[in-house]
Amino acid sequence: MKITYWVLSLVFVLFAAVQYNDPDPVQWILLYSGPAVFYGMAALGRQYRPAIWLWLAVSAGWALTYVPDFWHWLQMGTPSIVETMKAEKPYVELTREFLGLCIAAAGCGWLLKRRALEG
Repeated sequence: MKITYWVLSLVFVLFAAVQYNDPDPVQWILLYSGPAVFYGMAALGRQYRPAIWLWLAVSAGWALTYVPDFWHWLQMGTPSIVETMKAEKPYVELTREFLGLCIAAAGCGWLLKRRALEG
């Protein structure tokens, strides 16, 4: 599992790194940095579960605020959100943000589950 944890840590570091040109980079860099640190700590055999639970709660709660926008995108027939990196239409940015929050929450949830199974 150590290799998996290191790989996932690197993936979240890369997610954080590409946020530098976002209109609101600080919050997104912080969002992705949390799981990056948590996976790095897990690879080292350390874990601070309360922090992971907090990150999961914040990510999931924040994602819930985007559910109406995500639902609207689904009702539109799921037009492409990846044609261009520039979010020219509001649904593109809002859907991407919703999915990013879900990825961060899922990363925390998976780590909690894996670590619980490992003991």
